[in-house]
Amino acid sequence: MIRRILTYPDSELKKKSAPVTIINDRIRELVNDMTETMYDAPGVGLAAPQIGVHQRVIVIDVSPKDEPPELIVAINPEIIHAEGESYEEEGCLSVPRYGANVRRHARVVVKAVNLEGEEVTFRAEGLLAIAFQHEIDHLNGILFVDHLSPLKKEIFRKKYRNAEQARVGA
Repeated sequence: MIRRILTYPDSELKKKSAPVTIINDRIRELVNDMTETMYDAPGVGLAAPQIGVHQRVIVIDVSPKDEPPELIVAINPEIIHAEGESYEEEGCLSVPRYGANVRRHARVVVKAVNLEGEEVTFRAEGLLAIAFQHEIDHLNGILFVDHLSPLKKEIFRKKYRNAEQARVGA
């Protein structure tokens, strides 16, 4: 089922998510809904808080659109190693029509649990490393715009408020 994606400035996006303690049908259904919602949006990642569920679950697929999907499901993901620096433009399904350069680690190692309850480790770089960091931030109540400098954050708020008022008023 495709779920509604919460958008900035919804306060639900600022809440921290609880760890998943048991993988059951409810979690499997959540992952299915998140996957459908992400592909429908379309996006390359989605965290459960973005659909109003405060559980530590993310789905990611950074495969090129003309290739078969390569879905990653990560439950209770945790960055256990990070190195290097990247400064790339990011967007977010919860902050539509806005992108900004964000400083991230260039490479990360992420430990998580899969839907079978097995511990898995992902070594990621490039877009996948950025996606992991971005989605794990969501689990901690952090949006990519929270990484901007105070000045850029204020410019974002004004631009976003004006764009939303123009969109609603149009």
